[in-house]
Order: sequence, then C-alpha cells, then structure tokens
Amino acid sequence: MDAAASNPATVPEQRSGSASDLVVLGLGYVGLPLAAEAVSAGLKVTGFDVSARVVDGLNKAESHIDDLSSEDVNTMLDKGFSATTDPACLATARTIVICVPTPLSPEGGPDLGAVTSASKAVAAHMSPGTLVILESTTYPGTTEEVVRPLLEESGLVAGSDFRLAFSPERIDPGNQTFGVANTPKVVGGLTEECGEAAAAFYENFVNTVVRTRGTREAEMAKLLENTYRHVNIALVNEMAVFCQELGVDLWDSISAAATKPFGFQAFYPGPGVGGHCIPIDPNYLSYKVKTLGYPFRFVELAQEINGRMPSYVTQRAQELLNDSGLALSRSKVLLLGVTYKADIADQRESPARPVARKLAAKGATLTYHDPHVESWEVDGVDVPRSTDLEQALAEADLTVLLTDHGEYRPKLLNEYARLLLDTRGVLRRPDPDEAAEVPAQTRRRADREGIQVL
Repeated sequence: MDAAASNPATVPEQRSGSASDLVVLGLGYVGLPLAAEAVSAGLKVTGFDVSARVVDGLNKAESHIDDLSSEDVNTMLDKGFSATTDPACLATARTIVICVPTPLSPEGGPDLGAVTSASKAVAAHMSPGTLVILESTTYPGTTEEVVRPLLEESGLVAGSDFRLAFSPERIDPGNQTFGVANTPKVVGGLTEECGEAAAAFYENFVNTVVRTRGTREAEMAKLLENTYRHVNIALVNEMAVFCQELGVDLWDSISAAATKPFGFQAFYPGPGVGGHCIPIDPNYLSYKVKTLGYPFRFVELAQEINGRMPSYVTQRAQELLNDSGLALSRSKVLLLGVTYKADIADQRESPARPVARKLAAKGATLTYHDPHVESWEVDGVDVPRSTDLEQALAEADLTVLLTDHGEYRPKLLNEYARLLLDTRGVLRRPDPDEAAEVPAQTRRRADREGIQVL
C-alpha cells in the first residue's frame, strides 16, 4: 500500500526560528507575482533563484518582469520580502512553491532540467511537515513520477512526512484585469490531505480555489487550456490563408460570428504563436500521448499550421512589394513590434524572429520599431532600431506590423506607411483617437491601396 495514503500526517502549524511562511523557488514571470501577492496577504516570503543577477536586482528593488514595477518590488521589501541564491532558506519554509521554466528540448520534447534541479535542492534541505507545490507547466504524471521520487530521496515520504501538490500557473503577462488574486487557482494533491493543505495555503491570497481529483488532473487542466487556444488559433490561421485566395474577408466573418451569444469564441489570425505557453505546452501533452504509442494529431497539425505562418507572412510581404514594382531583395522593411504580445517587453517565442529571419534570407534590409525593446538581434546579428515611428514608416518601402502595441494607431499607419502588411488586424479596429463610437461588431476597412490585413 502507498505510504502516502496509509500514513497521513498533519502539517505543523508553526516552526521556531526564522521560518518563512513561503519560499518561492524561481523568481520569473510566475514566481515573482505569486510572491508579491503572498507578501500583500501578510505572509513572510523568501524568494530563491539561481540567478545572482535576478536576486541582486530584486534586493535593490529592481524589477525584471512586466507585471511588477520596481516600486512594487520596493513595497515587497518593505514588508519583509528578501531574495537569495542560498538554498538553505528551504530548510525553514512551511511551504515551498516551485516556479521554474519548463522549455522544450532541442528535440522538441519536454526539458525538465530546471524542475529536477529544483526538486533535488528542496530534497536536500526541506524539513518534515513541509508543503511542496509544483506550479511549472508539465505533462500529466510529472509531480508523482518525477518530482515525488526526487523529494523522497530526502528520506521523507510524500503524503506522510510532507505534503505534495500541483497547481498550474495562470499568469497572463500584461493582463491588467486578471492577476494572481482574482484568477481561480486549480489545485491537485497527491492525497486528499495534500490537496486540502495546498488549497488552504492558496486561500490566503487567492479568491477562488478549484480542487481536482489529483495532481494528474491539475496537470492536464493546464495543458487543456493552452491546447484549446493553440488548436483554435491554428484554425483561423489556416482559414486566413485560403480566405485570402477566395477573396473572403475573414476578419469580417469572425466579427459576424462573434455576435452569436452562445457556442462561439472569437480567435484571430496572426504571424504565428508566441509566449511562454501556446508554442510549448501542447508539446508536453503530445509527448505524453506518444508514450502511449500513438500521435496526438490535433496538436501536431496545429503545430504545423502555426509554424508555417512566418513563411506565409513573408510570402504576403513579397507579393505586396511585387504589386508595387519593388523587389524584396532591394527593399527596406520595417518590423513593427518584436514582442510576442501587445504592450509588454516579453520576447519569448515571438514569431517576429522567424519572420525577420525569412525576410533577411531573401535579401531585405531590416529595421524594427518597438517601444518596449531597446535592442534586438536575429541569429546573432543586431537589427537596427528606429525610434522615430513616423519617420521610420515614411522611409520604409514596406512595413510589417507583427505586434499590436497600443502606439500603433490606424490613423498613424494609414497616413505614414507607404506599404503595410498588418498581421494583427489593427487596421480593422476602431481608432481610439476617433471620438465617434463604433459598435463592437463593426470593423474598419483598409481605405487605400498598398495596405493589407493578413
């Protein structure tokens, strides 16, 4: 019989000495907002990270992520937060939350190197009664099959000597509406008692906690969320390609479909998929399915479709230039926005880089404009940055809008761009500079030649 189920123990209420209520292991876009919310709720929080640069910056009240300002970090410090590279802090933690990256390996499979390193560090220092929670996105079974054995190398038994749970992160960088506190928190414990302990912990600073049957169900919930988005984005991306050939205004069709009050959610085409979730998480699910001996065809097809969008953008750019009697190999191309989403500095998996790579391979002379990125390189080559947007638009033979930063207003683009390929539908939106109210379902149309929407 599993010792975790047969020998439950109660987590101690308090510990002596300089115990932390919480140690957050990994102080990136997931761990730091979590720490900030816990600090705000009055918990004593320590942040642990292997990066001395990150730790030193935080202890000087310097933020390195979009969602927290340096002023926010200073407030955390005033309330007792501290960051360290010393894993000894794990020994006195009541709760440890692992928030480390889970990227893809060079072969395209899961890279759990950071998770295993973090688990080994916890095992080397944790005390009996500790609650350990993994938040890093991964495939179903990781908490029980990978993390648990590593933690039990400490000589402590999960579910008996310490609690173990999984709770997927749901951070959406740049989202001004939903954050840690008001986004429902999914929690799955190794045992019922583990789940109860994890839920009780999160209830200190999260409004709604949602329990699952176990860790695997919680792990799957995260992958389901992002695979759903990945597949639906691939659907509209593929439709964008053939609708252009059919002469169908897909953006108008999406707007019309979105008026249905049930059974439809609008997704929009773009130059590819980027960020920390959509390009990566479905691969974790596909990997796990393949271990069963068959492919996950929906995910693999979505990967194929979304992966070829940078090539399609390059093709459309070349055609737009050709229609004006210009060759891509002799043209100045301005890229607007190189981050993966609007109004943040995060460049992870941004489709801007493969688009730039393909344009450069065809001989285009590239520059970029992005209010959030001071320097940018592609394959080790620096791409010149334009800081005067109006001048950059006027001087470029072709502008390709890749990220819909708020600065890129329809009126400005229409007025200054010679040729423009808008891959984000900015030109189809009401201009915030215009006073007239436009119904939500109504979209603008490009009103002159030389401007196209993907």
